[in-house]
Amino acid sequence: MKLDDGQQQKVREWIEGGLTLSEIQNKLSTELNLRLTYMEVRFLVDDLGGKLKDKPRETTPADLKAPALPPAQGQPPQAPAPAALPDEEGRTGGGVSVTVDQVTRPGALVSGKVTFSDGKGADWYLDQMGRLGVVPKDKDYKPSQEDVMEFQVELQNELARHGF
Repeated sequence: MKLDDGQQQKVREWIEGGLTLSEIQNKLSTELNLRLTYMEVRFLVDDLGGKLKDKPRETTPADLKAPALPPAQGQPPQAPAPAALPDEEGRTGGGVSVTVDQVTRPGALVSGKVTFSDGKGADWYLDQMGRLGVVPKDKDYKPSQEDVMEFQVELQNELARHGF
């Protein structure tokens, strides 16, 4: 598309005024009745030798937080352990332990064993789709909700230690 000298001058003024490509595209449409695609506007700005100015980015409170320090050399990051809360009988958690198998279960990406706070055990595995499976040793066993939540955290920590 060819613009006359007056239209080209107007676009140059918009560029110098610090407008973005989309703002220039909107002005071309509303003020000059020219409907151009974003890419056509990009080419037009290039053809006119214009340099778009970066607008200063607004700082948010999240930007002001100190950056997280990288993990120490050779150590994977660790998720914080949950606080142990007493149950109805006054016992505190912390009884869930997770291990990773040295030889992975067939069809799994990674597998291992878990022992819940009541001493009951189960096998666990992650398949190729990232789905978690838990197979209790006792078919009718269902761990408490607290044990399940602790298992998830312990599993995440254990997998991180193994580089997953």
